[in-house]
Amino acid sequence: METWNLEGELILNCNCTVFCPCVVSLGKHPPTEGHCQAWAGVRIDRGSFGDTDISGLNVGLMLDIPGQMARGNWTAAAYIDERASDDAFDALVKIFSGQARGTTGLFSVLVGEFLGAERQPVEFTTEGKTRRLVVGKKIKGAVVPIEGADPDSEVKVVNTGYWMGPDITIATATQGRVRDRGRVWDFDGRSAEICQIRWGNA
Repeated sequence: METWNLEGELILNCNCTVFCPCVVSLGKHPPTEGHCQAWAGVRIDRGSFGDTDISGLNVGLMLDIPGQMARGNWTAAAYIDERASDDAFDALVKIFSGQARGTTGLFSVLVGEFLGAERQPVEFTTEGKTRRLVVGKKIKGAVVPIEGADPDSEVKVVNTGYWMGPDITIATATQGRVRDRGRVWDFDGRSAEICQIRWGNA
């Protein structure tokens, strides 16, 4: 098994009407709508898979979960940055399908149907506090941290056991559009998360 690691930022927007209960219940509490539909974007600032450099690449995800997150039976699809080399593409598929174990290894257990990975232009940009993800014509999303008492500090849930990372910034989506594989989702104004990530299998 190749050793891999990556550091960067993840954003996620789901159909929950208030902040996702999965972060603190670790998937044991049902989503606010009874099921979870979400898109996510990952910006890899630094990363490697064996001898393959994956730094500077972006990945998009679509997740469709029928009930409580921890019960599995997820349907998932991955969108890999079209700038990725063939080796980097293969590495990212292994990481985001759970085959590479480590932080994302739970995907191999929880995802019942992996719809596969495809190359797409995946743009992850930051403008002030707003993070935007554009995956071709399939995902167009933007999330922004919610306002707190101190406007200069993000509202966070810290020291969690959440798989993505211990500290989650509570956000909301100003845009959350998915158009792919029969899904037509619009999650503007719904729950969103921002997380600084350090993942790997070593």
